Amino acid sequence: MALKVMFFIGGLVLALQVIGTCGSPSIIPADSSKLDSWIDHNMRAHEQGKNDHALDKVLADAEKASKVIKVRQDGSGDFKTITDAVKSIPSGNKGRVIVWIGPGVYHEHITVDRTKPFVTFYGDAAKVPVITFDGTAAKFGTWNSATVAIESNYFVAANIQFVNSSPMPKGNKSGEQAVALRISGDKAAFHNCKFVSYQDTLCDDKGRHVFKDCYIEGSVDFIFGNGQSLYLSTTIRSVAKNTGVITAQGRDSVTEDSGFTFVHCKIIADGDTYLGRAWREMPRVIFAYTDMGNHINGNGWSNAMGAPTKASGNNNSVFYGEYKCTGPGANTSGRAKYSKKLTDEEIKPFMSMTFIQGNKWFMEPPHLKR
Repeated sequence: MALKVMFFIGGLVLALQVIGTCGSPSIIPADSSKLDSWIDHNMRAHEQGKNDHALDKVLADAEKASKVIKVRQDGSGDFKTITDAVKSIPSGNKGRVIVWIGPGVYHEHITVDRTKPFVTFYGDAAKVPVITFDGTAAKFGTWNSATVAIESNYFVAANIQFVNSSPMPKGNKSGEQAVALRISGDKAAFHNCKFVSYQDTLCDDKGRHVFKDCYIEGSVDFIFGNGQSLYLSTTIRSVAKNTGVITAQGRDSVTEDSGFTFVHCKIIADGDTYLGRAWREMPRVIFAYTDMGNHINGNGWSNAMGAPTKASGNNNSVFYGEYKCTGPGANTSGRAKYSKKLTDEEIKPFMSMTFIQGNKWFMEPPHLKR
């Protein structure tokens, strides 16, 4: 019982609140060193907030009924595998279940289905557990090749490494996609997590998500899907030796709210790399205050590799934007004509938690002690 009390004190039930004192959205600061204090400020504001700024009621109720189950490979916990721990969670659960995963490498193929909301995967930041599987599209289809698939709402992960161990694609045959994680649930947060594979590493499939202090590695289309997501202080590494592509965002219509926004991120590329390509009709991707290293292709964005006709150069079909990025790869003078160098006003809708309505659900992870 003392452990549960610590969760509430330690921040498990706190949500970020991004409405300032004047009622306007709180914009992410330009200084990356102030990002954590911005988060802390908004959390303090939440503590004093009124009902319209509080957590979703179902989420608030779930946090009050939270419990911890332990996974330890040496048998000292409640379960030896993550799969068995997830199976123990009843369908329709209404309380937060924190799956505290001990150090080690877990060779598992895991799905948290949509009937099991309010699940947290938690690892020790000093000894981050690794979940790995070698599924490929040739055997499972791209969607089901994911080492871990999250289909439920209100998922949280902290200090976890998600890996697809399939070998680097040769690029001359189909079925080489290999997903490390697929997130298809709404209102999910990932803190200090790593996602490692080659082709199609992170399937940001659908729903609203936050990735903070993460690391994402791949070669082609390795952040893809139709999610509506905010990436904060995240390192992105392209390991493609020839041509790499970071994003393949899947918005099909301007009526969809989806899109990827990267703020205060860092891009490292081993070879010629594009920021994104048009996988579907109307993709939307924004990079702001991002450090772009060497090897970013001067065009920035690709309309090749099977891009739809409508997205091949029509300014009204794609929304590729950059805002005050830095580094040798951030020179926009040679960018594709259908991309945008965003103004202060144009960037605002993508620079706060209101982009994903995160003031109602985004939380800091729990702080567990051994």
